Amino acid sequence: MSLERRNPLPTVDIIIEYQGGIVLVRRKNPPHGWAIPGGFVDYGETLEDAAAREAMEETGLHVRIVRQFHSYSSPDRDPRFHTISTVFIAAGSGKLLAADDAADAAVFKEQSLPQDIVFDHKTILEDYFKGRY
Repeated sequence: MSLERRNPLPTVDIIIEYQGGIVLVRRKNPPHGWAIPGGFVDYGETLEDAAAREAMEETGLHVRIVRQFHSYSSPDRDPRFHTISTVFIAAGSGKLLAADDAADAAVFKEQSLPQDIVFDHKTILEDYFKGRY
């Protein structure tokens, strides 16, 4: 008898504070829309290293992790599969440039967030703006 093991996939999301706002990326791949930069943690990689790598790959920015913010684990947070995301707050430096699976990258303030935010990232951003101070 074989047992099928199915575990949630670990991911990271990085709220990058940059030029007076936060960075979001427009996704090239489904689900389409704006998202907090982030992605899957590679085997053998720390959460912090994954966050820095994903930030660089998607935005071209170097980041300094300020702190771990919160974890999000709702089984339906990603329509593709069950993921658990550890969210970090980071300070970004360098030149913002969309790359990898990001079609665009831009800086937004709380009052100017786009409407088409994917996953549970709208909830994450609401939590961030409420609990930031």
